[in-house]
Amino acid sequence: MIEFLEISDEDPALFHSPMVRAIERTFAYIGEHGSIGLTPLKAFKRNFVHWAAAEFNWPYYSHEELFRFNKVLNEIDFFPLIYLHDVLVALKIGRHYKGKFVLTKAGESLIDHPGKKFGVVAPFFLFHMDHRLWARDEEQIEINWDIFLNVLNVEAQNGVAGADIRQIIYGVCKQDNTYDPIMSNLYIEVLRPLCWIGLLNEHHPNNFPSSAERVFTKTALWRTALRLSTDHELRNAALH
Repeated sequence: MIEFLEISDEDPALFHSPMVRAIERTFAYIGEHGSIGLTPLKAFKRNFVHWAAAEFNWPYYSHEELFRFNKVLNEIDFFPLIYLHDVLVALKIGRHYKGKFVLTKAGESLIDHPGKKFGVVAPFFLFHMDHRLWARDEEQIEINWDIFLNVLNVEAQNGVAGADIRQIIYGVCKQDNTYDPIMSNLYIEVLRPLCWIGLLNEHHPNNFPSSAERVFTKTALWRTALRLSTDHELRNAALH
C-alpha cells in the first residue's frame, strides 16, 4: 500500500494541489457565511458554485472556461466540485444539515491545516473514489497504484506524454480508430486524479488535446509526499 509522508502546513509544495487549495477556499467561505446552501437534491447552490468557479482557479476549469458554454453554473457543470463535495462528505469532514452543508468537528479540526488536509484527502481521493463515475464506456483497466506511481516517478521526471505512459504500461494501441478506451480510462482513473490532488502537472500542447497528447510532469508535491522504490533509479541517473 502506498503511504504518503506527513507534510508541514507551511510547505509551499501544497500550492500545487488544486484539491487542497479548493478545500481551503471552501473552508474560508464557510467561515465567513457559516454554511453552504444546498438544493433540494443536496447539490451546492448556484451562488456558491459561481463563487467557487471564480475563487478556485482550477486548471482548465477557470471561470472564463466554465462560462464559455453556460449562462449559469450548477454543481454538475463544475466537474471537480462534484468530486470535492463527495470527498468532504465521504470523509465526514462536512455534512448536510437542514438544507445546508456544514463542517463537522473532524472538519473543524482541519481548519488552517492544509498539510493535514492533504494527508487525509489524498489517499482517499486517489485510492478509494470511483473515478469512473462519469466514464463514457464500460471497459475497465486493472489499476495497480504501486506500478503506476513507480513508472511515473521515472518517466514523468522531465515530462511524458499520455500516449507514452499508455505504451509503457499496456503496450501500443492496435486500434485503427482515433478513440482508445484504455488511454481514456488511464487518464480518467489515474492521470487526472493525480493532477487534481497535485502530484502531477498536466500540460496541453494545443487548445483541445487528446489525453494521449497531454504531457504530465511531477510537481514539487510529488517529491515531498512520496517515497517510492524507483527513487534509487533517479538518484543513480543524477550521478551519471
